Amino acid sequence: MPVYRDEAVVLRTHKLGEADRIVTMLTRQHGKVRAVAKGVRRTASKFGSRLEPFMVADVQLYEGRSLDVITQAESLGAYGALIAGDYASYTAANAMVETADRVTEAESSLQQYLLLVGALRSLSRQEHGASLTLDSYLLRALSLAGWAPSFLDCSRCGAPGPHLSLVVQLGGVVCTDCAPQGAPRLDTQTVGLLGALLSGDWEAADETDDATRSKASGVVAAYTQWHLERGLRSLAHVQHERKANG
Repeated sequence: MPVYRDEAVVLRTHKLGEADRIVTMLTRQHGKVRAVAKGVRRTASKFGSRLEPFMVADVQLYEGRSLDVITQAESLGAYGALIAGDYASYTAANAMVETADRVTEAESSLQQYLLLVGALRSLSRQEHGASLTLDSYLLRALSLAGWAPSFLDCSRCGAPGPHLSLVVQLGGVVCTDCAPQGAPRLDTQTVGLLGALLSGDWEAADETDDATRSKASGVVAAYTQWHLERGLRSLAHVQHERKANG
């Protein structure tokens, strides 16, 4: 059987039999991979903890008929425990890995891999608010998948911005000529935050208040749900957590 090695971030796991587990991973070079980790649920397993969601590992696999098999796993980023210890980070991370699972396939996507690893690392270190990190990740992941929003120029005709009318179905903000009747209007602070999250301007993003962040999160959630067609199940828990802390 052909053997290969790659870096991978664990997206999700499923039990298989009494001691095995199916691990879905986003790899650096091979795209999304589903593989069996044999005996990983036994207490004596050498790499069970390295193959939990949000963990980054150097894995060796051999190709199987339907599923590959993991034979080695060395930890590269032990983010799981740190993320799980904070509820806001945990719910945000679940939304991230579910999104990565939805926007990636078998073909290699180095940019998606690096984006997800960077976002999980940032969450584990609590470098920014969990909701800010999640919203930035969602906007960038969708952009890499071909659904880049516009929060400056008109997303329909390209008229130079800034514009404040938002139409998710048209890809972002639109000018007054393109805005349909009743299109919601955002304030300049929310549009500015959305642009900062998309571009990675963390200095500007970190200075925003909770009300602005909440409005931006609503826009990001609507944009994500529209383009992924089926709603993200984990996003509902993130929104609940935001409301509980609001």
